[in-house]
Amino acid sequence: MTTALITHDDCHGHVTPDGHPEQVARLHEVLRALEGKDLLRVEAPMAEDAHILLCHPQAHLDAIRAAAPETGAVQLDADTWMSPGSLQAAYRAVGGAVKAVDLVMAGEAGNAFVATRPPGHHAEKASPMGFCLFGNVAIAAKHALEAHGLSRVAIVDFDVHHGNGTQDLLWDEARAHFVSTHQMPLYPGTGAQQDRGAHGQITNIPLSAGTDGGLYRKILSNRIIPLVEAFEPEMIFLSAGFDAHKDDPLASIELATEDFGWITAELAALAARVCDGRVVSCLEGGYNLPALGASAAAHVDALMAAAR
Repeated sequence: MTTALITHDDCHGHVTPDGHPEQVARLHEVLRALEGKDLLRVEAPMAEDAHILLCHPQAHLDAIRAAAPETGAVQLDADTWMSPGSLQAAYRAVGGAVKAVDLVMAGEAGNAFVATRPPGHHAEKASPMGFCLFGNVAIAAKHALEAHGLSRVAIVDFDVHHGNGTQDLLWDEARAHFVSTHQMPLYPGTGAQQDRGAHGQITNIPLSAGTDGGLYRKILSNRIIPLVEAFEPEMIFLSAGFDAHKDDPLASIELATEDFGWITAELAALAARVCDGRVVSCLEGGYNLPALGASAAAHVDALMAAAR
């Protein structure tokens, strides 16, 4: 078995204004850090509208399409932009996440990392926000449930910002357990512990500024892993944001590069126990370029070790 790396050049065509943290250079840095690794390299296909409609209403899809500019740039909210290449990139991001599920379920890859942009975990049912247009990981989770007949899936989001979009998209989905660790207070201001989902299947774990790798490892070992293991998911999804790194400019969590490798290895070991190692990871945040590249490499190295 091997680890699949799913990406597409179209994702470089999502261009944001100068100085925007979610920039084309992020994906360049991730892919540069993964050069030379023995990965199953797969081009992200275009999503079908039906995939997006697993989580978003038709009105949201229509609004995103209508907003896509032919030239220049369009601002959708305070920090979410579209350029002429953004719609195509967003369809590749969803398509890549769906393809990752298909590859892992078919046994063509032991696990997968989807290196695409725009990211997805802030996109709510009818609202693009936080750099995100569609809920990539939530859509992939629904695809696993609906197209592959799985009974339960889990999503662990270790991005430093709360995955409000994933929570919104899966609020009523009893078959999906969503776990998010995130700095609080911080954008987007959601993710309170009392938010539990319609079926008690959402777990939010707010972190104080300054939380370091030692404390995070205890939280993962003592809270997250037992919780997910008890749910007995048949596939585990990761919202892989690397902005909890101590060098990231947008937050104040103090994880080191090696912490991301350890987190990934522990979650992959959990997957080996409960779901034949099936893990699909989707790139979310990470805005210090050197830290992003190094952390993504540590993440993928751990996935590769687990897939052997």
